[in-house]
Amino acid sequence: MAGKKSGKPELTHLDAAGRPAMVDVGDKAVTVRTASASADVRFPKTVAEQLRGQGMRSAKGAIIDTAIIAGTMAVKNTAQWIPFCHALAIEGCDFSIDWHDRQTLRILCTVRVTGKTGVEMEALTGTSAAALTVYDMCKALSHAIEIGPVKLRHKQGGKRRVGGK
Repeated sequence: MAGKKSGKPELTHLDAAGRPAMVDVGDKAVTVRTASASADVRFPKTVAEQLRGQGMRSAKGAIIDTAIIAGTMAVKNTAQWIPFCHALAIEGCDFSIDWHDRQTLRILCTVRVTGKTGVEMEALTGTSAAALTVYDMCKALSHAIEIGPVKLRHKQGGKRRVGGK
């Protein structure tokens, strides 16, 4: 059931009987694979101003540094969170977290591995965990903080490529 037998995309995590199954990557080529994902964290105006004034520190500590650590931990543990992800030896994990506009913090996570399967789930998981950490560290200021969209921005190294670069 996996692949593109009919000419259109099909789900890959199903076996011939339609049961859940991990994809066998044994015959895939080893290549450098990268993926980048982003998430926006939007604050109410007064909260964004307060955070800027405090140098992005909350009562819980340095918000951005803590988000980077949490995101990195999530990248390294993606296979424990997502049932059919392969455990990967991550070679690179980079975060960029900065203001996108006056109220929106943009989180970008880029992951790299040399292997037989891609790292888009790792980039999405890392980005999500970093965004959730920002929320957790700031929720005492407001529960009106919004996360989203979380999206894949770039992927290369396998059969399909997403985005530029």
